[in-house]
Parts: sequence; structure tokens; C-alpha cells
Amino acid sequence: MPDKVLVTSAWPYMNVTPHLGNLVGSVLSADVAARYYRLKGDDVLFVSGSDEHGTPIEVEALKRGMTPKELTEKNHAKVSILFKQWNASYDNYTSTESSVHKNFVQKTLLEIQHNGYIFEQETQMLYCEHDQRFLPDRFVEGKCPYCGAEKARGDQCDLCGKLLEPTSLVEPYCIICKNKPIVQTTKHWYIDLSKLAEPLSEYIKANQQLPANAKSFSLNWIKEGLKPRAVTRDVEWGIPAPFEGAEGKTIYVWIDAVLGYVSATIEYYKHTDQTEKWREFWLDKTAKTLYFVGKDNIPFHTIILPALLLASGQDYNLPWNVSATEFLQFKGQKASKSQRIGIWIDEALEMFPVDYWRFFLIATRPESKDTNFTWNAFAYKINADLNDTFGNFIHRTLSFINSKFNGIIPSPTKLETDDQTVLDTVKEKVEQAAKEIEAGWLQSATNTLISISRIGNQYLNTKEPWNLMKTDREKAGTIFYVVAQVVKAATVVSSPFMPQTAEQIWQTLQLPGNVCKWNEATIPIEAGHKIAKPNPLFHKVETDEAKLDEQLAEIRTKLGTLPK
Repeated sequence: MPDKVLVTSAWPYMNVTPHLGNLVGSVLSADVAARYYRLKGDDVLFVSGSDEHGTPIEVEALKRGMTPKELTEKNHAKVSILFKQWNASYDNYTSTESSVHKNFVQKTLLEIQHNGYIFEQETQMLYCEHDQRFLPDRFVEGKCPYCGAEKARGDQCDLCGKLLEPTSLVEPYCIICKNKPIVQTTKHWYIDLSKLAEPLSEYIKANQQLPANAKSFSLNWIKEGLKPRAVTRDVEWGIPAPFEGAEGKTIYVWIDAVLGYVSATIEYYKHTDQTEKWREFWLDKTAKTLYFVGKDNIPFHTIILPALLLASGQDYNLPWNVSATEFLQFKGQKASKSQRIGIWIDEALEMFPVDYWRFFLIATRPESKDTNFTWNAFAYKINADLNDTFGNFIHRTLSFINSKFNGIIPSPTKLETDDQTVLDTVKEKVEQAAKEIEAGWLQSATNTLISISRIGNQYLNTKEPWNLMKTDREKAGTIFYVVAQVVKAATVVSSPFMPQTAEQIWQTLQLPGNVCKWNEATIPIEAGHKIAKPNPLFHKVETDEAKLDEQLAEIRTKLGTLPK
């Protein structure tokens, strides 16, 4: 029986277009996993959506003189198209404005309140007298009370990762008018996380799949003492709070968004004839749920989401794995659209084909520490690994078979020990790549992919079949029979990372359908099979950083992607 695997990626805010760092940590990593599990033959559902609520949306809308709804509808449409261009294979990419999502969030919060985990109380909040509004999370900045970082937001400090309350900021100021706010009393609804500390701790300790960074961060957070977290906010844009007496208040964005993984699953099956199948992914204890996020999102997926699921009383599956990446920096700096630091996902596709970017981003994925994007690093990976190793091996192999054997996979004579060793080693590499993907070590899996083509290249260089053609054509044919099998294996392993390229090779091999199942990667292409004439897969990229920066600047002018 195939496993049921729910793959999810963090919901991007629709205040701006995502940059490459946003993409690799969530969307792209999740897509690689979803494609792999489909190749493995599992029952896979891949969901996410646009986070259209929250104060970042309101702040950006204010800057642009638009309503939040106008801004998010425009950006959701744009980002949905961009993700398709990046070949993100979502089964359902929805939004937090979906009626299914809104109803599910309100229903679930009422269940949590009924179960005794949500309470109401008056509280002190920051209020801007100039703008005559309360200042939740992103509407206020100041110094972090823990690490002293400047420009810490009212919900979280980017530097130390601590979750914050607006009133805990040192020297706070309103981000709209820059004035110092006052403290006023308001009423809010809270989820009492302290009541859930024990089951949350037990879940995290028992979860063997959680990476070390996610596990240690979460357990330390619990150890420091879980405090009640606000469920409601004094803002107009968001899901209306369903609690009695909460008129005019909306749901805090991170409570709203993390419940979207469940609602997106429900929504997907609502449009099929299997409306209740969503339960197989969320209530069947054999199902796996995989989450791909940036490290700043760890507590929302290991603490907040599990807390909500536990408090609902519905016995939902808790996250099976939360794969959290560190940050991708740009030339040593954090991405910033206002300061023109970074590369945005629409700009990237104007510069190079999508599979160049997909391969590079996963091959340099910041899995254990922050990584730094430079054009030199990009050029090296594309030119050395993708073009000279992977692309060269496949093109030289298929071109030789086409020119010297009329495009027919030659019949092997007796496979000698070194021939069989190549096939056995490649099989081991395919198995190794599978283990690495399942463990969340996607960067290592790309290295394994390149090593498969490197094995093929080394084998060809050692055997020199082009010389054997003059004296022992049959032996040369055996060598090309062997490397044809290596090409097939490399094609299957490359498919989660570079789906367009993999399909191009598959079509050249003239094998049936789309790229085959993972466990068929090393099943031989039969002798006598006819292949098509290959075309080069890649080309070398420019290595002059100044020229690439100039090209990026021209694209930004063309797209109008950055503010003046």
C-alpha cells in the first residue's frame, strides 16, 4: 500500500513578490519532496496558499494607497502564475481569503474555546494617538528586549528569533508616523499555551523526524515557559473573530495561516467526488505531514500549529517533519526590496532558465547555516556541475549512440566486473539520493545526482569506447549500453530538482509516458531501443559579476520590480 504524504510549504505574505530566499526555504524544497514521493508511488497531496491577512499586508497597502484586498488579489494572481513558471507542482495553491478557510478557522477556534483553551481578558496595547489606531505586531517597531536589536517588530525579532508582544519593545514607535505610542486598554481573546506545554513537549521529544535545529529551538521555547498568545487583534483586515463580544476584531494572522494546511486539504477534496478524503491525510495515523519553512517560522509549526490541533480535540495528525532552512543572504546581506538587496523570483526567470535556478538553489540550500548568494557561486555550480558534468555526460552519451549506433541502444556482450560495478554503484547512488531526500538533506541529494553523472563520465574516459570502435565494436557497444542505463538513472533522480530537463531527456530517450517511478530508475533500457537525436541541455553562464549585476539592473528597469 502506498503511503499517504501531505507536503506543505509556508504560506507567503502577499505584501511583496517573494525573493529567492523565500522560495528555497519553502516552495522549492517542498516541491522537490512532493515530486520525489510521487515518483516513489505514494499518495501525495501538495498544498499551500497566499497569506492575504496580517499587518504586513496592511502596512504595504497603506504605502501604496490601496486597500488590503486590492493589494492581495493583485499579488496572489501574480505569485500564483510565478509559482507555476517555477514548476511548483501544487495540487492546491489557495489563499486565506478562501471561504472554506475562513469557515474552518472560525469553527476550529470555537471548538478550542469550548474545550477551555481560549479565554478573554482586558490587556494593555500600544495605541497611536496621531493615527487613532491600535498598533498590533507589524505596525510597531523598537528595540528587542532580549538582544537589543534595532527595528525589532512587534511580533518577532528577526535577529534572535524571539516572539514578542508590541508592549515588550524598548523605545517603540508607530511605523506609519514614527511617533511614540501610548498604552491603552482593550479586550482580547487568548489561547492558553501553558495548558498544552506537557503534550507539546512529549510530541517534540518523541518525534524522531524533526531536525535538530527545530527540536532544540522548540524544546527551549517550552522550557522558558509558554505564555498565553493573542488570538485576536484590533485591525479590520482579516477573518472576523467568531467569539461572542468580539465584534470588530479579527484573527491573529499566524493562528489564521497555520490552520490553512488543514483547510487547503479540505478545499481540494471539496471539488472532487471524494469530499471526505481529506480525513485520510489528517486523521489516519499512518499518514505523514511534511512542512517546509524558514527557520524564523519554526515555532509556528512546532508549537503554535500543534497546540491548535491538540486543543481542537479532533485528534489531527501533528507535523511528522518540519524541515527548516537557515537564511539565504545576498552578497553577505539580508534581502531587502527597499534597499535593492536580493533577487526576486520574477527577475530570476528573466535571466536564466528555471532549472538553472532550481538546481542551484537546492544545491546551495542553507540547511545547517546561512548561505550567501554570489554570482560567482551561481556561475560555478551551473558551469561546473550542471553543464560540464551532468549535461556533458548525457549529451556525449546520447550523441555517440545516435551517430555510431544509428540511435539504437547496442546489445551488450558479457558484462565484465567493472561494467557491473558501474551499474551496482549507480543503483546505490539512487538509493542514497532517496534516503537523503526523505531525511530532508536535499543539498546532499543534488551532490549525489551529480556524482551519478560523474561516475558515467569517469567510466567513459577510462574505457575510451571511441577508440574501441575501430578494433572491438561489440565491446564499445557494451560500454554504451552501460552508460545508457546510467543516463536513465540520472534522469529519474534529476526529476524532482529539474523537472523540465528530466522530461527533455526522457523524450530524447523515447521512453513511454513521463519520467518513470523511482524504483524503476535502474531497470535497464532494452537493447535495440531507439532514441532520438539529443540537443544540448545547458549552456555556460557569464562569470563576470559586474556584467550580471548590470543585466539584473536592466531587468528591474524593464519589470519595474523595485521602488525608485
